[in-house]
Amino acid sequence: MRNRPLAAPDEALADLRLERRPNLLRLVPTGEWNVGQSPRLDLLLNGLRPEGAREAEIDGAGISELDSAGAWLLLRTKHKLEQQGVRVRNFTLPERYAPLVQIMEADQLTGPVVHRPRPRGFRYFLERLGSGTMHALGQGYGMLGFLGRVTVEAIEAILSPRRELPIPAFVRQVEETGLTALPIVGLLAFLIGVVLAYQGADQLRRFGAEIFTVDLLGVGFLRELGGLVTAIIVAGRSGSAFTAFIGTMRVNEEVDAMETMGLNIAEVLVLPRVLGLMIALPLLTFYADVVGLIGGMVMCYFDLHITVPMFLRELETAITYKTLLVGLIKAPVFAFLIGLVGCFEGLRVERNAESVGKLTTRSVVESIFLIITFDAGFSVLFSIIGI
Repeated sequence: MRNRPLAAPDEALADLRLERRPNLLRLVPTGEWNVGQSPRLDLLLNGLRPEGAREAEIDGAGISELDSAGAWLLLRTKHKLEQQGVRVRNFTLPERYAPLVQIMEADQLTGPVVHRPRPRGFRYFLERLGSGTMHALGQGYGMLGFLGRVTVEAIEAILSPRRELPIPAFVRQVEETGLTALPIVGLLAFLIGVVLAYQGADQLRRFGAEIFTVDLLGVGFLRELGGLVTAIIVAGRSGSAFTAFIGTMRVNEEVDAMETMGLNIAEVLVLPRVLGLMIALPLLTFYADVVGLIGGMVMCYFDLHITVPMFLRELETAITYKTLLVGLIKAPVFAFLIGLVGCFEGLRVERNAESVGKLTTRSVVESIFLIITFDAGFSVLFSIIGI
């Protein structure tokens, strides 16, 4: 029997001793097999030759530290010996490192990832179209079921005397989705009012009808732009926050813990957000209408020299209470859509960070799509009934 150390302990923290017996090659790694020692160990292991041995043993019981780099070197050595016709009859490591080695060995057995060229052609287009259609139908079916669940929970929470609405959480959501959104909503509404008044005045000046800029501003902002812009801002701000918050709870398994404790997820996580947003968004819409009209009034004063009394008199003749109500009636519906989609996507998050980001983006896109779709439906409906 010959014992030959490939690395001395006093020279490095990692040691590899080689023992040769008749028809048997025995490797005894000890010390710290980590990424810092891997370059030197890689050179030593690459120079290893079986020299007629038919069997081999890797006794790593003396390893004091092992990371993925060291485990990969040992596994590579094992596979290389097997490819050379040497049977590795024993591969021993400290028990605490067994999960790491098992995972890395499974990854090596799967082989490299092969990136196939992306198929093209009409058949591929039909496959993508069918897959997208089925995904959209499944998404709609799941959201419809979630809508039914939230509706039932809301009715039971309101009508059942034995159940109480989570008032503190409800008030907090009104504050977070409404009060803290006042600065950004006000700023954007003011700027949109300025832009709308400027562009309207630029066109109406050609016909000598600059005064009708006030009519354009009042009707356009109160009926459409105020509610639509506010809903889109809230969808990007609060809807995404709902998805990210609930999704993070899913990743941390907090939702599973709440269900194990017997808590109703829809009542605890969904209802306060949906109901709070349905209260906050109409108030934000009214606030945006007022600030947008102020922005338009400022632009009319400096660009068209329309004084504040003239602006208010023309605005009074251009709008009625129905003009304001048409914009405010849509706000609770938009709020319900934003809250429903945000919570629905949050509860669909898988247990990884990538899923949180992906579904947060999807939540915002779906919310804005539904807002614009329902807004178009409202416009057609109001036109039919003559409002």
